[in-house]
Amino acid sequence: MTEPLVTRVDDDRLATLMLNRPDKLNALNLTMFEELRAHLDALATDTTIGCVVLTGAGRSFCAGNDLGAIASGDRPTNRLLQPETVDALEALPMPTIGKVRGHCFTGGLELALACDLLVATSSAQFGDTHGQWGLAPVWGMSVRLPERVGRSRAKELMFTGRRIAGTEAAAIGLIDRVVDDDALDAAVATLASTILNNSAGTNRIDKALLAGPPGGASRVEHLAWERSMPFGLPDDMAERMSRRAR
Repeated sequence: MTEPLVTRVDDDRLATLMLNRPDKLNALNLTMFEELRAHLDALATDTTIGCVVLTGAGRSFCAGNDLGAIASGDRPTNRLLQPETVDALEALPMPTIGKVRGHCFTGGLELALACDLLVATSSAQFGDTHGQWGLAPVWGMSVRLPERVGRSRAKELMFTGRRIAGTEAAAIGLIDRVVDDDALDAAVATLASTILNNSAGTNRIDKALLAGPPGGASRVEHLAWERSMPFGLPDDMAERMSRRAR
């Protein structure tokens, strides 16, 4: 039986998705995208899950797209499979954490940028290598990278293909937290536990509000939209408030 290239493990209300091609540094091929998309579609409607962690098996998060597969003519029948899968990760209703060690290059970086929060080791390596291979970004790099680090810094990273370590990535806002190499598992577990201790309903509403109204809006319109309470109140509000009276 062929081992899955993307695995899902649930522990209480935490789902961990793992890119499972460690011998190739989790380089992305079409099968991986198909499996990842199936997991994301299932998670999108799974109300039992309050947080998702995305990580990679072995010593790397993801070295990027599988260049050998591209060179051999491996192409999806639907050319939007990859970018729409990255979009689906970003659109998950619950908070997501990217857990990064080792390589996080190009396509792998685009996946990471679709996560809500990023935690990485100090020795992790980040970079956009599209220019090195004569490729153009189509999975969201030109939008999500400047949202994280600003336009000028994004230009510098994209134009040069420069690799940066986890410490610098944290300093420029590319990631949210940097930890020692042997502390990554514990740091992500603690962060996920803290998120799960909060109201899952509130977290889902917060994430939807932060994404903004469909079609976009001005700041004034966004404020008015929030005040209209488009998603109502969390269904666990009464239970949580009752704890104050105990």
